[in-house]
Amino acid sequence: MPPPVVWQQRWHPFREEWVLFTSHRGGRPWIGDTHKPAEQAVPSYDPTCALCPGNARLKGANPRYTGVFGFTNDLPCFSTDAPPPETGDDFYRTRPATGTAEVICYSPDHAKTFVDLTDDECRAVVDLWAARTVALGARPDVDHVLIFENKGSLVGTSNPHPHCQVYAGNLVYGFTAREVESGRRHFERTGRLLGQDVLAREAAGPRVIAENADWLACVPWFARYAYEVLVLPKRAVSSLADLTPPERASLGLMVREVATRYDNLWRLPMPYVMAVHQAPSDGKDHSSYPFHLEFHPPLRKPDTMKYLAGPEIGGGSMTNESDPEAKAAELRAVSSVHYRRP
Repeated sequence: MPPPVVWQQRWHPFREEWVLFTSHRGGRPWIGDTHKPAEQAVPSYDPTCALCPGNARLKGANPRYTGVFGFTNDLPCFSTDAPPPETGDDFYRTRPATGTAEVICYSPDHAKTFVDLTDDECRAVVDLWAARTVALGARPDVDHVLIFENKGSLVGTSNPHPHCQVYAGNLVYGFTAREVESGRRHFERTGRLLGQDVLAREAAGPRVIAENADWLACVPWFARYAYEVLVLPKRAVSSLADLTPPERASLGLMVREVATRYDNLWRLPMPYVMAVHQAPSDGKDHSSYPFHLEFHPPLRKPDTMKYLAGPEIGGGSMTNESDPEAKAAELRAVSSVHYRRP
């Protein structure tokens, strides 16, 4: 095991920014707030849940669905009816937020999370991700489809029912815009694809936590969070729309395995933000875009948050108080079978 990384900056090739590594500070005395994610008994059906089958929502009611289920968000952040701005000029610019937002329920069972889904259910979720990417990306008022899951109250989840969200609008989200440019610049400079070069480095290193025929999961060399995980495709693709049916099926299994390893780490439901990083749907050439999934868990210990404070919020750069190789070893060492399974 190499010595801990201290006083080092590492270049994040996707975002083209420096990350400060200070692993010697990971064990510093902590007398601040602690937030242990509790294992709570959750019913399979909650009559007050707006996502459970048959229940009322702000607009209408859910059908009594039996599998994966998607619908238009009752309070979308984009709209086809967005009016022209009434204020703004060449300096303080503004524009309407066109598009839509959707919710995808992974299961009718209120008590499940991704770790509880069967192989077929995992595949059905990713199939719907891909189908909505194609359908929404084809709309003239949509330039980018962002799919993400907020799991756990520590990342602000307002409803524990297993679900993710789809934001599809004329806004290309900031990290995606950076990755468009980083992928393009890398290809122009080297003639190689950025995502494939990161894959080659990580596949040859000690930070892999899981892999299957089509996907590799790792705590990357440039991780911004202690237990951050990237899921990288072994074949160069730019979007969910590019995946074959077998690749979609194996992606679902990889998402489940990453979530399972997280839970098994401390035998608690690990909170995280998961995001699908895919190319914009604005009609431009994005063949060099580095498609991948990112998992960002806020915990660095079972009861200790990674707070975004002075360096991150005030300074604008991330500090990671851990060693990615050590954190990958922890995740790799736990079982790929969930601790709650018989």
